[in-house]
Amino acid sequence: MAIEKVKEYFEGIGMADRVKEFQVSSATVELAAKALGCEPGRIAKTMSFLTEEGTILILTAGDARIDNKKYKAAFHQKAKMVPWEEVEEHVGHAPGGVCPFAVKEGVRVYLDESLKKYEVVYPAAGSSNSAVELSVEELERVSGSLGWVDVC
Repeated sequence: MAIEKVKEYFEGIGMADRVKEFQVSSATVELAAKALGCEPGRIAKTMSFLTEEGTILILTAGDARIDNKKYKAAFHQKAKMVPWEEVEEHVGHAPGGVCPFAVKEGVRVYLDESLKKYEVVYPAAGSSNSAVELSVEELERVSGSLGWVDVC
């Protein structure tokens, strides 16, 4: 299971205690915010896109939306989301649990500026009932991010 790979990843970096599992679904921003008792913006939503160079993930604040003009300016192509039924094949995590940790080789990760307004955020942890509690600085460090973009 993908969550086991994410747990192994966090054990390997000494942060295993950050992975949270819930008895309820956290598969959407709204459900994750309810499970965590936080505002939706603090959920670090992981969006998956197909580019000419391969699959990319962009983490955004849970209440942010991708702006197509900004996306095209940043990546020099139109935004094309990975079809729902192909997400696990491309990323290594199923919809509802997509995160930047323990992803398939070659998947590139970016963080959107919308996350910077929060000190602590909660990306998923590989399953539809999990999350990881991280400061934005920790997320930047442990996500394998290639950098910050402004696409929302």
